Amino acid sequence: MTALSNATISNTTTTAFTSAQQHKALSYLVAFHLLVIASSNYLVQLPFTIFGYHTTWGAFTFPFIFLATDLTVRIFGAGMARKIIWRVMAPALIVSYVLSVLFFKGQYQGFAHLTEFNLFVARIAIASFMAYLLGQILDVSVFNRLRQMKQWWIAPTASTIIGNALDTTAFFSIAFYHSPDAFMAQNWTEIALVDYSFKLIISLGLFVPLYGVLLNYLINKLTTLKPQPFSDTVTVSK
Repeated sequence: MTALSNATISNTTTTAFTSAQQHKALSYLVAFHLLVIASSNYLVQLPFTIFGYHTTWGAFTFPFIFLATDLTVRIFGAGMARKIIWRVMAPALIVSYVLSVLFFKGQYQGFAHLTEFNLFVARIAIASFMAYLLGQILDVSVFNRLRQMKQWWIAPTASTIIGNALDTTAFFSIAFYHSPDAFMAQNWTEIALVDYSFKLIISLGLFVPLYGVLLNYLINKLTTLKPQPFSDTVTVSK
């Protein structure tokens, strides 16, 4: 993190974006959130053991959400980040359930299974809905409060630690407490702790440094945009 100068990341400047640019960015970010949520809800059904501890493959994909959200808050502002959350919630619930039923525990089941209610998958989808809502709202609030600090890395680090803690707790308790899946019902607390640990290792070891690199790159790209007519621009805070 120290390799990136704090001076290269501005917390107080503003950039003007056209409404079309904001709409395009919003569409891409909503699609990205849906992709990560759907893939994570599928991968969380696939547990594995590492160093004697149980976890799931979903721990390796979901941290991308926090990276995308923090970059959105920094560049476009908290309003845009919250708008993404509201637009993603309902589609994510539907997409997560459908994909998880079709590919239950990693095996393609066929469309006929969509006619049968799957309690195990439904709990995962609902848990994901609540965890995403709570975790992302907290992440945006923490990041937005800390993003004006001189040290750029404090905001993404704090929001990642706190947001992931709430997200992981909400998801695993709702999805797997007294689950019809005996293995997950018995081991969900251990899996949640290991899952959270892996999320922190991945997020703090890779995504926070990557955040700094991506932020500098995006700011350089966005601030070199050609001037737009005043009537079609929206000024947002970084």
